[in-house]
Amino acid sequence: MKPVLVIQYLLMRLRSGVTRHRRFSVPVLLALLLLPALAGAAMPQDSEHQSVGVINCASSMCHGAISSWKDSHILHNEYSTWLRLDKHAQAYNTLLTDESKRIAKKLGLAKPAQEEKICLDCHAHNPAPKKRGERFSLSDGVSCEGCHGPAEKWIKTHTETTATHASNIRDGLYPTDKPTDVAKLCLSCHLGNEKKLVTHRIMGAGHPRLAFDLDTFTAIQPPHYQIDKDWQERKGDYDGVRLWAIGQAVAVRTLLGIMVDPVQGRDGLFPELVVFDCHACHHPMSDKKWQPRQGTGPGRIRLNDSSLLMLRTIVKVVNPGKAAALSAQIQRLHKSIAGDAGTQNADPLAEARKLSAMVEEQIRFFEQRRFTSADLHAILRQLIDDGMANGYTDYAGAEQAFMAISSVSSYLQKTGAFTASRDINIRLAAMRKILANDENYQPESFKAELQKFRNLITSPTARAQ
Repeated sequence: MKPVLVIQYLLMRLRSGVTRHRRFSVPVLLALLLLPALAGAAMPQDSEHQSVGVINCASSMCHGAISSWKDSHILHNEYSTWLRLDKHAQAYNTLLTDESKRIAKKLGLAKPAQEEKICLDCHAHNPAPKKRGERFSLSDGVSCEGCHGPAEKWIKTHTETTATHASNIRDGLYPTDKPTDVAKLCLSCHLGNEKKLVTHRIMGAGHPRLAFDLDTFTAIQPPHYQIDKDWQERKGDYDGVRLWAIGQAVAVRTLLGIMVDPVQGRDGLFPELVVFDCHACHHPMSDKKWQPRQGTGPGRIRLNDSSLLMLRTIVKVVNPGKAAALSAQIQRLHKSIAGDAGTQNADPLAEARKLSAMVEEQIRFFEQRRFTSADLHAILRQLIDDGMANGYTDYAGAEQAFMAISSVSSYLQKTGAFTASRDINIRLAAMRKILANDENYQPESFKAELQKFRNLITSPTARAQ
C-alpha cells in the first residue's frame, strides 16, 4: 500500500471511529508508512515503462540461440532455456487446466482464470493494458520482462558498447543482481505482498500450498546466466549463500508485512489464515501429535515460522550478538498471537512490527556480509542441531530446513570441503523421501535422518583434510 493510500485509509477509519478497535489502531496504520517492503526497485508489473513482448528477445542473434555461444560472456540461449526448461514459461498455460477452471468456479470469479487479474498477476507478466506493446502477449506467462523489467527504454540500447548495467537499470531493467531486490520480486508471487496474495480462500478452493527457498528455486529454474569474471566486473560480487540468507530474511519481512497490512492481513472476522501453519489445523482430529514449541500451549493456531527458523539459525552463526534478542522477539510474537501467559494484553501486530524492524537490520547486515567456508560449516551444523532439539516438528519448518541443508551442503561440496559426496547425496535423498507427503510427515523420522547426516559430515573420512 502506498503511503498516500495509507493516510487516506487512516483518515477514513478515524472519521468512522473504527480505529478505536485494537486491530485498526492508529499505530498499526501509521507503521505502514515505514514498512521496509515499500522500499527498493519498482516491480516490473508496476513499472512506468512499456512491456514490448518476449518475442523481441527470441532472435538467435540475441537470446534465442539453440546452444550457448563459444568464447562469449553472454550465453545467447537465455530465451531458449526459459522456453524449454523454465516452468515460468508455462505459468499462463496452468490457468487453462481443468483444475484452474474448478478453482475459479469455487471462488465465484466472474471470468475464466486466464482472464482474471487475481490469477494473471502471478501466472503471467501482467502490466496495465496501456503499458503493453503491440507484440506483447499474456500467454507468454512469466516472461523475460516479468523478471527483468519492461524493455521499452533499454532493449535497443543495452547491447551498445556505451551501455552499462547502471544505465540499463536507469532505463527500467530490474536489478536481479541485487539479492534483496530479487528476493522481493520472487516472493511477490511465491508468497505475496501488499498488492497480491494467494489467500487462504484461494488455497481453500484448491490452489497448491506455497513453499519457497530463493537459492533452491534459482538452481532448479534453471539459471540462464553464468557467474564469471565479466559478470562480477559489471554487477559485483556473487555469493549464493548470502542470496539464500537474504531470501529467508525477506520472506520473513514479507510475511510480517502481510500480517500488519489492514487489508491483506484480514479476512472478515479472522486474520488472513494463509500466514499460519497449514498443518496446525489440517490434520485428523484423532491425530493428537501436539508438542510444545515457542512457548505456546496446545490448541493454538501457529504462525508459519519456517523462514523465521532459518533466519534465527543464520543470525546465531554470523551475527551472534543479535541472536538472543531476535529469538526472544520471535517467541514473544508467537505467544502474543496465541494469547498465552504474560502476553494476553500484548498486541500481536505491534510485536510483528518490532520483529520486522529487527529483520530489516539483519537484511542490511547480510548485504554487507561475505559468507566464509567457516560460516557454511557452522550454519550446516546449526541447522541440524536445531532439528535435533525438536525445532522442526512442523512440516513447513522441516521442508525449509531440508532445502537449506541441501543448498549449504552443495556449496561445501563445490569447494571440496567434503569428500563423501555420494554418501551425502544418499542421506539427502533419505530426508527428501520423508518429506514426500506433507500429510504423512513424521518429525521423529526426520530427526533420525538429521542425526545420520550429522554423523556423516562430522566423520573425519567425509571432510577434506
